[in-house]
Amino acid sequence: MIFIMNIKITGTGSSIPEQVKINNDFINNSFFDSDGRKIKNSNIEVIEKFKAITGIEQRRYVNDDQTVTNIAVDAAKTAISDAELDQETLDYIIVAHNVGDIASNSNQVNTLPCLAAKIKAELNIKNPNCVAYDILFGCPGWVEGVIQAKAFIKAGMAKKCLVIGADTLSRVLDQSDRDSMIYADGAGASIVEFSRDEGGILSHSSATYTFEGEAEYIFYGTANNIDKGAKYIKMQGRKVYEFALSKVPLAIQGCLEKSGESIDSVKKIFIHQANLKMDEAIVKRFYHLYKKSMPKEILPMNIQEYGNSSVASVPTLYDLVLKKNYDGHNLNKGDVIIFASVGAGMNINSITYKI
Repeated sequence: MIFIMNIKITGTGSSIPEQVKINNDFINNSFFDSDGRKIKNSNIEVIEKFKAITGIEQRRYVNDDQTVTNIAVDAAKTAISDAELDQETLDYIIVAHNVGDIASNSNQVNTLPCLAAKIKAELNIKNPNCVAYDILFGCPGWVEGVIQAKAFIKAGMAKKCLVIGADTLSRVLDQSDRDSMIYADGAGASIVEFSRDEGGILSHSSATYTFEGEAEYIFYGTANNIDKGAKYIKMQGRKVYEFALSKVPLAIQGCLEKSGESIDSVKKIFIHQANLKMDEAIVKRFYHLYKKSMPKEILPMNIQEYGNSSVASVPTLYDLVLKKNYDGHNLNKGDVIIFASVGAGMNINSITYKI
């Protein structure tokens, strides 16, 4: 008897913070440009332009008494339950994040022990052979974690992995920077394991670009040269946009072609929720490579409601569509989908997956 070894996501979970921050909550901020000059446009104009470009109307922040560990554990518990899994049988816990564990009103980034170890402890997993570690890969971290889990399972090093993407970017925001309105908090988790069911991960691709200064497109910097003692998330927005439109469509195409599936078989594309217009432009260019128009229902988006939660954006969106038909999107067994992300590094990755 021949057994087919497939690697599938068998359980998902997400934790969306309760605190809603709408665009008008930024109306009294003082916004400065990257040269430290106060922006002349009124805050109403700044916010309206921001919404038109990003699509973001609101975002979610954790409460003051929460940390990233709390929401990551919540998402993990749901994914474990969803997979009907004995958590003691997990071989790896892989946690993607970018800013560590930061308490409210604290400038101290806590990365020791790693988040994965904290999460394992909070889950009360006794098995010492369940290895817990973090990865720093920018916004594509969760996708890369799934790729690493696949590699472990394919190599015979593991059978069951818990992969989490979680960040609390609200704790590292420069309130004088317009880009601070993009970021949000959230956590998404998935169980990746060996399966004899059809489907699973069909192909993947990853790349890191640094040769032409791409590593500096997203970084920690000062508060517009005002506060020299603190570091905040900064990005060169135009360069990020141009890089993404140039590189990501080709990366997705290469991944899809390795899978053997056709462009017409793709049901949904779950792309990192970075910017509404940028994501739409990326997917339109991807379809243009096949001389096709982007299908109307191909691109689930929740950035309008939840903001850019970095490593959490893809797994939370997938969980919402899978379980709640978010925004009218639905998935069925046998559907071919694509996960894709781009972010600090600059890193790009993609997975072709059959449900």
